[in-house]
Amino acid sequence: RINTVRGESARALQFLILTAARSGEVRGMRWQELDLATGLWQVPADRMKSKKLHRVPLPAQALAMLQGQKRGDDDDYVFLSNRGGMLSDMALTACMRRHYDSAVPHGFRSTFRDWAGECTSHPRDAVELCLAHAIDTKTEAAYRRGDMLEKRATIMQEWADYSTKETTQ
Repeated sequence: RINTVRGESARALQFLILTAARSGEVRGMRWQELDLATGLWQVPADRMKSKKLHRVPLPAQALAMLQGQKRGDDDDYVFLSNRGGMLSDMALTACMRRHYDSAVPHGFRSTFRDWAGECTSHPRDAVELCLAHAIDTKTEAAYRRGDMLEKRATIMQEWADYSTKETTQ
């Protein structure tokens, strides 16, 4: 249904759903963080809750959205407010309240986690890395060098396919 809603807040919300990202990460996204040729979004450490760079593999649906966005300069926000700056911290929440009652944007991250845990057989660690969650123990974290990008790309594409399929109600 979000495809039928007009405006940048709705587009940002759609992108948030497709990537299972946090609102602030999406609202603060700038063109320079995106590599559309490789389908990768690199969220800088200063915008991440963990304060570590997070690489997000972009599913085909997210790439198509970005290719349809009006491209600005590298420093420009991808999803612009009406005044030309970053969308406010309430923009996505207000969009949801107008169209989806009491749901909140962050709930899509929970939905993604439930879907991945209940409907797929993907490794728990890969799913948690999709959400940019910290690894359970310091010892385990000390031994993890990679970010499972290829596995996460598969998960994110499956999620995008699942979350955009037409349903009958």
